[in-house]
Amino acid sequence: MEQNQMTVPEGRIVGNLDWDGLHRPHIYYAMVAIFSGLFLSVTDCTICNVALPTIARQLHISSSDSIWVVNAFQLIIVMSLLPFSSVGELFGFKRTYLCGMVCFTLGSLCCTLSSTFVCLVLSRMLQGVGAAMIMSVNGSLVKLIYPKRYLARGFGLNATIVALSSVAGPTIAGAILSVANWPWLFAVNLPVGVLTFFLAHKFLPDNPTRVEGRKFDFHSALLNALTFGLLIGCIEAFSHGVPFRWISVGIVLLAVVGTVFVRHQLHQDYPILPFDLLRIPVFSLSVLTSILSFTAQMLGMIAVPFMFHLPCRLTAAQTVLLMTSWPLGIVVAGPLAGTLATKIHPGILGGIGLSVMSVGCFLLSMVSPSTGYVGLMIRLILCGFGFGLFQSPNNLLLLSSAPTYRSGGARGMLSTARLVGQSMGAALVSLLSYIRGDNAPHEAML
Repeated sequence: MEQNQMTVPEGRIVGNLDWDGLHRPHIYYAMVAIFSGLFLSVTDCTICNVALPTIARQLHISSSDSIWVVNAFQLIIVMSLLPFSSVGELFGFKRTYLCGMVCFTLGSLCCTLSSTFVCLVLSRMLQGVGAAMIMSVNGSLVKLIYPKRYLARGFGLNATIVALSSVAGPTIAGAILSVANWPWLFAVNLPVGVLTFFLAHKFLPDNPTRVEGRKFDFHSALLNALTFGLLIGCIEAFSHGVPFRWISVGIVLLAVVGTVFVRHQLHQDYPILPFDLLRIPVFSLSVLTSILSFTAQMLGMIAVPFMFHLPCRLTAAQTVLLMTSWPLGIVVAGPLAGTLATKIHPGILGGIGLSVMSVGCFLLSMVSPSTGYVGLMIRLILCGFGFGLFQSPNNLLLLSSAPTYRSGGARGMLSTARLVGQSMGAALVSLLSYIRGDNAPHEAML
């Protein structure tokens, strides 16, 4: 490999600065390796939701306690995403990804064999560590795998996988639970996890560059975990009806710890919370719009089934079938957006996507019992199509605006934005339900 170097804060970038992706057929195997791992990790955020009543009954726990099977997984991801992004930059994206696949697969095995509630929650936490490693370096690996002239297509496919995975969990779970018990929700990960590990080990490239003289900041990692853990914890507590006095204590702690964390990060050359990147206008705007788009999607994915069940009087099976229209729109739009992003400015293309999604949400807010199946499908497809049309160019703008040696931090911030947006969306539905009752689904879409 040709070696060259450039100067950066407190070190030098050494390696092949002219790296321009893989070539056929290796690029196909490499993309299968990272897409399969990404699909597993994102899908498992929601795959347990429909099985919680069954898990609660079989493990002899309350319904409120069973929610920790989901919350433990998501909390660990949010708390460790950005630190693992830094680990990827320091020790290699491929190595971090492989460790993530090992943790995730072992966690899935432990979940499958769990016979107690505590064991299941601890196993989900191990899964969460693996998922955080996978998510934190995913976009950076896409950037390494695809040649620059095809990078928009790579991000388009990647955004499609993320968007599809984030809404596919309940549907996949329903199919599995129709023929098997809840441990199979985790057992199906095992063969895919093992195959993905071997594909990744053989076909993923190592980091072409590295920064000499840079070390991992454990102090920042701890403060990051506490800050984001308290943030998501407060949002989750609010959405699950925890008394406000306890939520207020959490908010005060969040303010104190968050202030210390931010002040510490402002003096770092390579901050885990990438303030150096947030000073780039395109990057910060892309992060903000990503948070808002995932908030809107989560509002829809939670509120719309209630809308179909109450005013429209649809059965659960009819609702599940109709809801597949949303990911169908994403599947169509994602690759299309990746192609169009090479011809149309990503900002314009993303704006069009957000506009289409907004139209779909507005039309859903006007659904009535007289709205037919075709009308409902069109509204859902518009939301999914607009979301898919926005995500690809937005991700391209975000990741391409960051320097190569900070691509791990950029990708970690993108994944963090998604999880924060989803948590905010769930909390907003709960708030609207408390304030507006049966009108909440319609107003959620507005």
